[in-house]
This record gives sequence, C-alpha cells and structure tokens, in this order.
Amino acid sequence: MNSKLSDHGPMFSRIVAGCMNWGEWGANLSADQAHKLIEDCLTIGVTTFDHADIYGHYTTETLFGNAIKGNISLREKMQLITKCGIKLVTPNRPENSIKSYNTSAAYIISSVEQSLSNLQTDYVDLLLIHRPSPLINPQEIAEAFFKLKKEGKVMHFGVSNFTRTQFEMLNTYVPLVTNQIEISPLHIAPFVDGTLDQCIERNVKPMGYSTLAGGKFFAKKPGDQVERINKTVDQLTKKYDVAPDQILTSWILKHPSGILPIIGSTKINRIRSAVDALQVQITDEEWFMIWEASLGEEVA
Repeated sequence: MNSKLSDHGPMFSRIVAGCMNWGEWGANLSADQAHKLIEDCLTIGVTTFDHADIYGHYTTETLFGNAIKGNISLREKMQLITKCGIKLVTPNRPENSIKSYNTSAAYIISSVEQSLSNLQTDYVDLLLIHRPSPLINPQEIAEAFFKLKKEGKVMHFGVSNFTRTQFEMLNTYVPLVTNQIEISPLHIAPFVDGTLDQCIERNVKPMGYSTLAGGKFFAKKPGDQVERINKTVDQLTKKYDVAPDQILTSWILKHPSGILPIIGSTKINRIRSAVDALQVQITDEEWFMIWEASLGEEVA
C-alpha cells in the first residue's frame, strides 16, 4: 500500500496520518498516547505522518518529537512531512504582529532547523511550502531547498495549496514531488481547474487533505449538498457492505492522479477504515453518482 510520489520522489504509505489534531488543536494527546497511536499506525501500514510548524500554535511537532524521542528504530520505520511559511499570531511567536506568509530563504531554513529540533530528528523526508505567498521569490526558495538538501536535513520538497501556475513557476527552479491540496466531494475544484491534470502530466502524486470535508458528512444538520451526497453514499455502503467514510475515501482513491488521502483523525479505527478503503473499488458510474450529487445536476 505504498506509493512513490514522483520519478525522483520518496515512497510514502498510500494513506497518510495527519497530525494537525493530535495536540492543542484537537485531541491534546499526551506523549505516551501519541507514541501508542504512532505504533498502531505503523502496525497497519500507515508509515507517513504529516505535520506543519504551526500546528497546535507551534507545539504539535514537539508533542510528536517527545513521543519518538531516543527511539531511532521507530524513526527509521516512518516518513515525516512538515510545512512552513505561515506566520501565526500567537503567544508562542510574540514577534508575529499579523498573520502573514514568509518564504524567504532565511525563514525557511530557520523554520526547518526548529522543526528538526521539535521532531527530535536529524532530517525530514518532505518539506512543503504551506501557502503560496504573493511575495514568493522562487530563487530564494530554491536557494533554501538546495542548502537543506546538501546538508541532509530535508530529502525532498513540495508545496501545499499551490495553483497550477504557481507550482509550475517554482518547479522550474527546483524539482517538486507533490502538491498537497484540499479535495473532497464538497471541494471538487482541483478536478476541473487543472491541478490534478498537472499532477498527471508531471507524474507527481498529489496529497489530499480534508478528504471527508472536516466531518461535514457526519454533521447532525447537514446542508442540501451534503444530504444529496450522503443519500448516494448510503446506497453504495449497502452494495459494498462498508462504512460511509470508506465509500468517500474510495471516491478520492479512484482518481488516476493517485491522490494520497491524509486522515486527520486520532482514532486508530478511523485510520484503519481508510486503509481498508483501499480494497473498495467503486465503478466509474458510481463515481459519477457522487459527482452528480455534489453538483446537484447531471454532467453536461
């Protein structure tokens, strides 16, 4: 259940564990609880863990690092992703007076140095620029990337939330192995705006976050669009004898770009459910049933 991100990219687990909600922004796990969750993920073949420096107001990387501290064999079994470039206003960064982006070479390098310390590791497998700044300078980013690569602190590089043209601009300066994007039946823009087309063209596997739309499919009072999609999903759960989240995940997995879903739950049964969804093979017509439910009308 592994997937190579690109011709020159790393091998990641097809299902990725998203760590945004592990700390202050969610379950507030202890280091021991995080260690247990890491071990459970590895047991079911989920070996890739997605971070960002800002998660938990700059604290979640440290939580994860404390969970694996001193355990070299555990680190060797996993791949770590982190992101940088967003500056949050928080007591943990009193120097930040306004939420903004910084993708200068100096900022990227200092962010990575801090992430390595937080995560208790000598290197990260993948570094992503978290958001495309209007002031982005691809030459500066390339300078930082090449320095970090030469020093062995980052193995591969990519981006998150970049448009097709923004990806292409930076990719001309430094090889990118992925674009991490929001995608779900409630957020279908990447299917039609060229984002996924580019991934196929460049043989770059995208990573998908909020693939279950942040839990909106399971809300007590869903909107009309969600109700339409859930009605269709319910039909398919009966046919395949699986859970609704597995149908929704299989819908993401079916796309030929090879999307790697990031599962943000801290419940191992939810992560295992996503792994099991790899075995669910809906048909093309069933995929379009969910697409039509999202649109609220049949395709043209």
